[in-house]
Amino acid sequence: MEARLNLFANPLAGKVFKHLNSAGKALLDSTLPHATQELVKIRASQINGCGFCTDMHTKDAAHAGESAQRLHLVATWREATVFTDAERAALELAEQATRIADAAGGVPDEVWENAAKHYDEDQLAALVGLIALINAYNRVNVIVQQPAGDYQPGMFG
Repeated sequence: MEARLNLFANPLAGKVFKHLNSAGKALLDSTLPHATQELVKIRASQINGCGFCTDMHTKDAAHAGESAQRLHLVATWREATVFTDAERAALELAEQATRIADAAGGVPDEVWENAAKHYDEDQLAALVGLIALINAYNRVNVIVQQPAGDYQPGMFG
């Protein structure tokens, strides 16, 4: 399987992704816990059907020490007992924001207020930015049908 467009070789795509990657670096450097960031990226990628990002972020999380059990349960986090209350709040916010078109009025106040119980303003800003960014990456990869499975942790620097 080949992607419809080679994003890695296209000069314009390179310029766009340079800026997206810079945003990603700022988020990675935030105080939002790294494990939470990976869980959010995985869940949004699952919802959006982005195999490339799901492959990348599950492998990155495992490489960083995340347990196989937690990775397998991200898709069913509501029924799983292995996530903290803070992680559950972040996953709920990620789901609601990723499915924003499904809800008239956007993300419910209760979802935001629950996240705000667990994260300070900078961490909330990081969560919002992270959710927006992973959704952008997901959409690009789904549009071009970027193949999944060959990612190796660290291969993008």
